[in-house]
Amino acid sequence: MRFLSERDPDAVEEMDRPDCDPVRLARTYAQFKLVNAVVSGWHGVYRHRIRPLLSPDAPTTILDIGCGGGDIARKLAGWAERDALLLEVTAIDPDQRALDFATAQPGTGVTYRKAYSSGLVREGATFDLVISNHMLHHLSPAELQGLLADSEMLARRAAIHCDIARSPAAYALFWAGTLPFFPGSFIRRDGLASIRRSYTGAELLAAARPGWDVQPERPYRNLLTFRPGGAHG
Repeated sequence: MRFLSERDPDAVEEMDRPDCDPVRLARTYAQFKLVNAVVSGWHGVYRHRIRPLLSPDAPTTILDIGCGGGDIARKLAGWAERDALLLEVTAIDPDQRALDFATAQPGTGVTYRKAYSSGLVREGATFDLVISNHMLHHLSPAELQGLLADSEMLARRAAIHCDIARSPAAYALFWAGTLPFFPGSFIRRDGLASIRRSYTGAELLAAARPGWDVQPERPYRNLLTFRPGGAHG
């Protein structure tokens, strides 16, 4: 069987363990800023998919589900501020450890909450945009379906979930590129586990609910997107 030809949903990421080393966990959250800047591609997503929907006169709202240490939420708020556009970011995570780290970081324009997306649906909350970063591969099939159903209820204009695209090349590059870096954190071990757990584009589309699209992006990413009313893209 070809290496990584199938997902490994049983691969365990250390930072997901409730009893993981808190010092290493905090260092991992801190290092996500660099890792996401290199591999997550959110600046391009902001330029091409989010910024065209923003206005300098009326605020646009965005929900970041599973925000972790909050670096993507803070980046989006900062880019919008730089462009003189009004953006209100709500970032949620059920893990108090993530929120403790996120709320201790400098930056404005982000409201953090300990919550699940399902809780916001029960509240009747809605947002212009709903996003997540590198979260889909963490979820069971039932949890993935629940997240997408919640996103459909929460997003008034679009939902954009960005995740890793599994491939041997992505694994090899991450293995080699992180070898001399990120001591004292879970970045390297958990990143390789994440790649093993992640979907190919075809797998992600097959696992998604009807009405969702998958667009491959560089480097080794999938964007799973939804627009209410059936306008895909």
